[in-house]
Amino acid sequence: MTAMNLWDKDPPHYNPEISKEIPRLTPYLLQGVEPRGCVIVFPGGGYVGRAPHESEPIARWLNSLGLASFVLDYRVMPNRHPVPLQDAQRAIRLVRHRAHEFGVDPGHIGILGFSAGGHLAATAGTLFDAGDPAAPDPIDRVSSRPDAMVLCYAVISFLKYSHIGSLKNLLGDHPTQELLTRLSAERQVTADTPPAFIWHTADDPVVPVANSLMMAQAMSDASRSFELHVFPHGRHGMGLAADDPSVSAWTALCGEWLRGLGFRK
Repeated sequence: MTAMNLWDKDPPHYNPEISKEIPRLTPYLLQGVEPRGCVIVFPGGGYVGRAPHESEPIARWLNSLGLASFVLDYRVMPNRHPVPLQDAQRAIRLVRHRAHEFGVDPGHIGILGFSAGGHLAATAGTLFDAGDPAAPDPIDRVSSRPDAMVLCYAVISFLKYSHIGSLKNLLGDHPTQELLTRLSAERQVTADTPPAFIWHTADDPVVPVANSLMMAQAMSDASRSFELHVFPHGRHGMGLAADDPSVSAWTALCGEWLRGLGFRK
């Protein structure tokens, strides 16, 4: 698959003296007549990298469900906030803007993230906008709101039970309290937050399961639709978890959840 740049020109906050990394989106499309749902994948990596096993294998699994998929190479350290979030929002806008070309239903665009990529998905799923109708770039006129979000052993909070490495890589050593709160997704859930599928392992030694529990509680408090699964055991960063008969069940559960939302038949 050939990756595409998110912007035709230099992306926002691009500074080659800091980083020459260009954010890209790799499509994994399926042939067919009818537009289909799609999911954009945000691999994990602590905002310092992007894990390969949470990239193409996830896109291929989504294809096996009859869904189009994309993998986002969002910018990581030394880039800081708001760079990754802008990349995620741009990816959603781009796919929606070019939905007909991609064979995608613009009303069924989901996002799926692992670990720090799950934090990116959770923030993109709570800090979105309707687009700027006056923007010169037509892609920027399109909504960045995803229609669903899948949060896999995600970093959710920068206030409690956080993953310190992700926090520092994204925000540096001295973030303001206001910024910590804004980027704690459990504090940003509203009546317009899209449905969420959330899973974690209870004994995750890297990102505490409390992150997912707090997100589920926030969704419940806001009367938003969600599905939560906590598996008793499992290391952090399991991806598809193909080697674990228990945790690997998340893929079938997620597939049925997406079916219930109309993403697939």
